[in-house]
Amino acid sequence: MTMDLTFITNEQGQSLEKRFSELITHSDYFDCLVGYFYASGFHAIYKSLEDAKKIRILIGMSTNKKTYGFIQESKKKNQGKLLVSHKEVKDEVSSQVTQEMDTSEDAYEIEKGIRVFIDWLKSGKLEIRVYPTDNIHAKLYIMTFKKGQMDIGRVITGSSNFTQSGLRDNIEFNVELKNNTDYEFSLQKFNELWEHGIDVSEKYVETMNEKTWIKEDISPYELYLKFLYEYLKDKINLDMDEISSEYRPKGFMDLEYQKDAVRDAKMKLEEYGGVFVSDVVGLGKTYISAMLANELEGRSVVIAPPRTLDKDNPGSWPNIFSDFGVRQTDFESIGMIDKLLSRGVDKYSNIFIDEAHRFRTETTQMYETLFNICRGKRVILVTATPLNNTPMDILSQIKLFQNAHQSTLPNPEVRNLERYFKRLQRRLNGLDRVEDKEEYLRVVKENAEDIRKNVLRYLMVRRTRSSIVQFYNKDLQLQGLKFPEVEDPTPVVYHFDEELDKIFTKTLKMIINDFKYARYMPLLKLKEGLDQLGVASQKNMGRFMKILLLKRLESSFFAFKQSINRFIYSYQRFIEAYQQGRVFTSQKHMNKILDLLENDDEESIQQLIDEEKAVEYSSDQFEPELLDDLNHDLELLEEIQEMWKDITRDPKIERFMKELSTKSVLKKHKLIIFTESKETADYLETKLSKKYGNSVMSFSSKSFDQARTKIIENYDANLEKEKQKDDIRILITTDILSEGVNLHRSNVVINYDIPWNPVKMMQRVGRVNRVSRDPPFDMIHTYNFFPAGPINENIGLAEAAESKIKAFIEMLGNDAPLLTEEEIKSHDLFTKLTTKKMITGEDEEEDVELKYITMLRDIRDNDTSLFTKIKRLPKKARTAKKYELDANSVVSFFRKGKLRKIYHNSESSIREVDFEEAAEILESKPSLKRQTLPKDFYQFLSENKTEFKKVFVGETEEISSPGGRSTEAKLIKYIKAVLKAPQITDDDEDYLYEIMNIIKKGGVAKATVKRVFKSVKDETDPLKILGRIKGGIPQNVFEGTSTRGAANISGPKEVILSEYLIGRE
Repeated sequence: MTMDLTFITNEQGQSLEKRFSELITHSDYFDCLVGYFYASGFHAIYKSLEDAKKIRILIGMSTNKKTYGFIQESKKKNQGKLLVSHKEVKDEVSSQVTQEMDTSEDAYEIEKGIRVFIDWLKSGKLEIRVYPTDNIHAKLYIMTFKKGQMDIGRVITGSSNFTQSGLRDNIEFNVELKNNTDYEFSLQKFNELWEHGIDVSEKYVETMNEKTWIKEDISPYELYLKFLYEYLKDKINLDMDEISSEYRPKGFMDLEYQKDAVRDAKMKLEEYGGVFVSDVVGLGKTYISAMLANELEGRSVVIAPPRTLDKDNPGSWPNIFSDFGVRQTDFESIGMIDKLLSRGVDKYSNIFIDEAHRFRTETTQMYETLFNICRGKRVILVTATPLNNTPMDILSQIKLFQNAHQSTLPNPEVRNLERYFKRLQRRLNGLDRVEDKEEYLRVVKENAEDIRKNVLRYLMVRRTRSSIVQFYNKDLQLQGLKFPEVEDPTPVVYHFDEELDKIFTKTLKMIINDFKYARYMPLLKLKEGLDQLGVASQKNMGRFMKILLLKRLESSFFAFKQSINRFIYSYQRFIEAYQQGRVFTSQKHMNKILDLLENDDEESIQQLIDEEKAVEYSSDQFEPELLDDLNHDLELLEEIQEMWKDITRDPKIERFMKELSTKSVLKKHKLIIFTESKETADYLETKLSKKYGNSVMSFSSKSFDQARTKIIENYDANLEKEKQKDDIRILITTDILSEGVNLHRSNVVINYDIPWNPVKMMQRVGRVNRVSRDPPFDMIHTYNFFPAGPINENIGLAEAAESKIKAFIEMLGNDAPLLTEEEIKSHDLFTKLTTKKMITGEDEEEDVELKYITMLRDIRDNDTSLFTKIKRLPKKARTAKKYELDANSVVSFFRKGKLRKIYHNSESSIREVDFEEAAEILESKPSLKRQTLPKDFYQFLSENKTEFKKVFVGETEEISSPGGRSTEAKLIKYIKAVLKAPQITDDDEDYLYEIMNIIKKGGVAKATVKRVFKSVKDETDPLKILGRIKGGIPQNVFEGTSTRGAANISGPKEVILSEYLIGRE
């Protein structure tokens, strides 16, 4: 096609930019009349204008919707005429320039063009005016040639605005007018309009230099504060939100840190449908929950362990909610939630779940029930330990309020939660806990950090004692409050003599290495075999029984002997039944057994296992080696029984009695002695009562009601003074009292057993370490008992104690996490148990945001001008400073909706950094001078932008279906098959499509999907399959699905700020 040079369409190399360059080179004057003018496009033609004497740009005010509304409002006020003041025009121009620069391209050429533009405005070579009285939608460009050229000038008019799109990128339609009459008419008309224009040249320069990224005087300190402000601005003023204080208990301390927790939790609930209230023990999670309940609309239900629902306990959920005036709330025991669901949960809007960490396993019936209760509700998970061992621990809890395959978390990388957590879990695959210990622990730590950064920062409220003291100290002091000081735990080492040490060590090896636990996992020897889940379940039972024996051995010789006797009796009965041709076993009560293990009710466990007759097998259904293994185990048990029968000396209780009679702290204060074994507790009560009489009391789950009241009377400082008693000075208890009860009339906690999971020590001490106005004690004391071999003058007590811990952990190998309940090295475990950091929370990650929020609030309240300046710094702000790195680098902060990403680009690599690291890099003193921004800044920034864009690859893809091997994927195939059946109605089709969509999102509990699939997998009749799907999937899966918003990452991808770090080279 022949190109007509009269018409310019930006096609085939004939762009308006190119034509301008050709014509302007010969011009003395360039006049421009446009509706849109972007200075960021000036770089395309400024070189051609260098020899021009004068450039005049006249723009209209109808450049966007905001301006259009502004114009229409003015017309309404002035009988249809557009009459605006010079100030209004200039302010509007300033606003438009700022918006343009906020979204301009980032390139050195663009900045250079803008700086030339500013220089020419300052010199008067270029002048900009705005025509204020009528809308101008013209695009007219007039070039007046130098003398001696081909003619007077040229005019180009058409569709192109003076923007990069209009000059080069878009397909436009412009015409070049070459007749002198056209030129003269256009110039005359332009001059008439120009006379009525308002000069905005000075405002342009002022706006560019002060309100856009062109601003050159931003110091490193100001950029640092701007980073903190932009990253945390949704939380800075949360402290100004009113929290209802209509109802408060008598003497309640209105603490700012608790109110801040309520504000933060409420914000997270509104955004994501659920929140973890996870302050460490003793900071008042129940109070925070009660205040939060008052802030939420609708009826609430609290699901909690029975001991925390006891109305005789002042700190129970019903009492606290009543004290805070929380109405419309019901309370249900964790063990009774099936009845709660059967009664109907439609009336509830808010579900509070205490000790939510109990629901880490989503394949259980109890979890499925809870899942269906929570569907479409606000979910508040109250737990101090949401994440314990593996990444999957926390996934099941999050799925109570987020769809597994389509979450509303901002980062696209975690939109599919199931896939994200499995990816983290795969990092651990192939790593042996023993052989690859260092690498395994490194990956565990890396996973925890990943989860904290990408998931928990949006869903969790968690502060430690040390952070409360550090950042809320002013409020605590105003109210006369303080936490008692915490002393490093005192290790109490008791020694075995040589003979006892040999017996102890040999027993340990027999339990761990030789004992087969055949009685507790017989189905592994079933001839027909088990599926993968069945194998895992049986092996887990064996492992749990192994851990039970080990804990008994360390707890007390008395408890261990009792356990061995029960094991022998259980084996004898099982072998007897087997020889009669019958084997009774079942996996039905696996979860009940785990609960009994947690409550140290071994007697009930053995009884449940022995009496369980849900499935009867004949002996010939098993491999013959099962009987061999059973007899082998029984012989070992009888050998152990024989080894221990004559052991009467107990060095542990001997050492304890000595400590009690010699240590002044133990002689004068109320004591709390924790043990994991009820039999050890009873044994201690018997021994101690001989010396201390009725002042000794033992408490366990089997001595609940009356004893609990007595404990509260003797140990709860919150009880009215007149009701307090001093009958008990030595309280011995299992972990049933480690949560949900105040025991702070005592300041001494004794861990008679090793608290293998250090979190337990924190929970136990948390019962006495409470904030109060007049704490009865200044210091909290903790004592931990450790076994050791014979006394050796060449080995210190700590080394001797640690060696025994090491023996336990290393012999257990891959089963060690079942004992410690977390991945930990023996040395680290001993360190945690002998330093106060675990108790105070100092050993875990602080809420780093809290530190910076406190700093910003201080600036807000005490330096308003600085706060205002920081707030108004432009988007894409940048600065440069010298930095102690070898190479030059750039840190860039990006945002899209709620999603925030920070990248550090050095000459060798680009990596994402978290908020804390970025804050440390950007931190600068007010006196630090800004350096000149090097030219290669834009290359660094461009590479950072590319990295940010990668996050959104595939962002708009349809909901990803579950993996092909999953039960969800298999059920979806059946649903698709039913949809093809001619018998189903259009209503049935709608139902099946909706159910399929919900399953794809992960909105149906896995246990439900598994059960429904099992019911249809052998069925061929599509109507029967439909009926079983409708009968098996509860209707409440539809609740809330339509109101759960998409992830809030709407809006443009924004460059918020960047800093150039000038290295040492």
